[in-house]
Amino acid sequence: MSGVAAIDCGTNSIRLLIADVVALDGDEVQVVDADRRMEIVRLGEGVDETGEFSAEALERTFEALRGYAEAIEAYGIPLGQDTVRMVATSATRDARNRQVFVDGVREIIGVEPEVVTGLDEAELSFVGATAELDAAAAEGEADEDFSPPFLVVDIGGGSTEFVLGGVSEDDDLVESSLSVDVGCVRMSERHLRSDPPSAEQIAAATADIDAALDEVEKVVPLREAGSVVCVAGTATTVAGIALDLPEYDSDRIHHTRVSASDLNRITDGLLRSTHAERAEIGVMHPGRVDVIGAGALVLSRVLERTGADHFTASEHDILDGVAWSLIAVGEGRA
Repeated sequence: MSGVAAIDCGTNSIRLLIADVVALDGDEVQVVDADRRMEIVRLGEGVDETGEFSAEALERTFEALRGYAEAIEAYGIPLGQDTVRMVATSATRDARNRQVFVDGVREIIGVEPEVVTGLDEAELSFVGATAELDAAAAEGEADEDFSPPFLVVDIGGGSTEFVLGGVSEDDDLVESSLSVDVGCVRMSERHLRSDPPSAEQIAAATADIDAALDEVEKVVPLREAGSVVCVAGTATTVAGIALDLPEYDSDRIHHTRVSASDLNRITDGLLRSTHAERAEIGVMHPGRVDVIGAGALVLSRVLERTGADHFTASEHDILDGVAWSLIAVGEGRA
């Protein structure tokens, strides 16, 4: 196996990772990015209210996927093989007409999207975010900011996943995990409807998030985390704002530490600003402008609940976990 392609389709975005699989000493391998892309397609737009994908959202998603299929084939990875895997998450689990989505994906890339459970999504995100951290900790080389157990938080458009785990001699690193239906798109559509949102809307969203965190704490002991690692667009965008970057720079953002005080300041600013003001932020993707306030609010409530004084943003997430799963299949370990 020399290359794999991983696709993650969430409520807000669809992303692609084409990676080379490089053999190291012994049986170890390394995943090296060859191409990483993201497009905001808002597949889950309106699903919380209607229960179905709209025709417009489906076409936006299929158009992006056609471009990804071309990129995969151009890199020499055949479509429809066990070197390509696509996972679909929160919105797809909720939509009544998801078979239309499944059929369209199969026609474009030759494989069906795997509508993963929230727990599967959480575990893939955990593997992707912690593979390099876990290896360093196992060898006694971990940075003090990355001490296990790791709490990986994946804030998506429709849901947020929480996974706690650490260093282990076996293949099961996850100790506890839970997915809850609290995400940046869902909270924006449900609560933060004015521009900027009113104090009453923010209070309602906060209560909704806190209620979900109450459920999370029944399963995942959030305060036991040695380090909090946050993945996906909300966390990386907040990190870019904290760094005051003029434009998005994934290398600078990866493993950036954001203090709780900076997060609260940024969240307050985003919730108080207008759409036009948020659009002027250098690191802001246009597709996140109308949902970043809700995402930052989720992130701030999560960090407060953990009791940690900072979180670390990671550019490695569920996409990397999917890539690692393909390697395991290719080597006969899955």
